[in-house]
Amino acid sequence: MVLTSRTKVWITVAAIVLFMAFIVASFVHRIQQPRVMSTAEMQVNGLYLFEIPRDPGPFLLQNHLGEAFTPSDLTGKWTMIFFGFTHCPDVCPTTLAFLAQLMEQLESTEVRDTAVVMVSVDPARDTIDVLAEYVPYFNPGFTGVTGEFVDILKFARTFNAPFRKVTAEDGSYQVDHSANIILVNPRGHYHGFFKAPLDLAKMKVTYRSARYLWEH
Repeated sequence: MVLTSRTKVWITVAAIVLFMAFIVASFVHRIQQPRVMSTAEMQVNGLYLFEIPRDPGPFLLQNHLGEAFTPSDLTGKWTMIFFGFTHCPDVCPTTLAFLAQLMEQLESTEVRDTAVVMVSVDPARDTIDVLAEYVPYFNPGFTGVTGEFVDILKFARTFNAPFRKVTAEDGSYQVDHSANIILVNPRGHYHGFFKAPLDLAKMKVTYRSARYLWEH
């Protein structure tokens, strides 16, 4: 079949249109993909990652259901650990509410393999029953953890999360503690931390970037 000049022109135009459509589609797909930050960019935006994640070693604590909380509870998923206490007047409820909001904004696949744990730095008052009432209030999937003071102290030091008791003249006390969020990778290793003050938009994109770099 001999193609006329007009037919050849239409074929050329159609090919150009298809090529341009492919370029546009590729561009749209690319800009819709979540941006992956470098480790340096993540640090600027509040997430500090270790070059070599750290194994926290053995520990034995208790969750708010009265069950043992061991290294196996930190494997197979990403875990965000916050050290706080139920009598905390501001930082702790604000942080837990922030983490609940973060979970609401993550994709469903991200939510399924992301756990949030609050470890009490006031085990004398934060019994299992107290944690069971307090922590799930912010999100039913959150886990409260307590234990013997020496075990909590050792666990906190493993994650560079210092705390100290501050007693008032009337005998009451509060606990000064870190407001950072610890990030544990699916191997159960201390992967890094989100530095306070926390920002929802920054934390969401840095967390996704950390996950992507881990998986690739």
